Amino acid sequence: MTKHAIPDEQVQIFRKDILDGLTRARKTISSKWLYDDVGSHLFEAITELDAYYPTRTELEILKKNAAKYRRLPGARGAMVELGSGSSRKTDLLLDAFQDLSVYMPIDISANHLKAAAERVRRAYPSLAVIPVAADFTQPFGKLPLLPELPVLVFFPGSTIGNFETAEAARLLRNIREAMPGATLIAGVDRPKAEDVLLEAYDDPAGITAAFNQNLLQRINRELDADFDLAAFTHKAVWNAPESRVEMHLESLKTHTVTIAGEDISFARGETIHTENSHKYSLEAFSAIAGQGGWRILDADTDPDGLFAVYMLQTC
Repeated sequence: MTKHAIPDEQVQIFRKDILDGLTRARKTISSKWLYDDVGSHLFEAITELDAYYPTRTELEILKKNAAKYRRLPGARGAMVELGSGSSRKTDLLLDAFQDLSVYMPIDISANHLKAAAERVRRAYPSLAVIPVAADFTQPFGKLPLLPELPVLVFFPGSTIGNFETAEAARLLRNIREAMPGATLIAGVDRPKAEDVLLEAYDDPAGITAAFNQNLLQRINRELDADFDLAAFTHKAVWNAPESRVEMHLESLKTHTVTIAGEDISFARGETIHTENSHKYSLEAFSAIAGQGGWRILDADTDPDGLFAVYMLQTC
């Protein structure tokens, strides 16, 4: 996406977030900014990798249990999908939910969202498709476009794991307030061996590294920055006390980068923390759901216990 194609308001929000994050004692950037058009396509490539187990495992669980999910009230009303994940997951549920009236995908990447919505319209001509380009990590109030239908929220891909624990509970509260009475299908990754986790987030082909480093290219494109990509390397680490994989961009030298006219200094070995991916046990996720105002109706997992798909109802 070229700079002139981006709404000025979003550029200003992006600029503020980037400068705020990079002027902290520990530099950090929200993982939501990884998903511009290029980043979204790179992530889809990641989901095809042998080492990246979450997507194929979640698909297996959804496919096996689609008939059960079809009995949820929202499956006969409106389905709201948070984040434009793999279309294979969306299609699997749309195929199963034959009485569905409305499909509303919500995503921060407007171009990616538009393409996905157009594809769904062609594939399901009787379905009302209402795409909403928005940052669902922010409070979005009650959705005025939704008709008076039962609502099912689809939140796949273990995206909930990208948030700090308190942020995850707050996001679930926001969803409950925006769609009172809804049911929720959420994909959640589970704890497992460190070597399995690290290979999933630092693949030998280097696609995850390209996905992470594209964030620097995006800052260069949209904020007139001068990041030297060769001065940073992708780094994935397992943070056992927090039960999460962290993605970082590590500076290979001491240098200064100019972003939107502001100078940001980097020491050799200093990192930009770009993403968390928390891995939750049933007990841990149940606690977060409860804080967000939801109760777990049921949970499905794969034979190896790698991943879980939860059905939740507002309390």
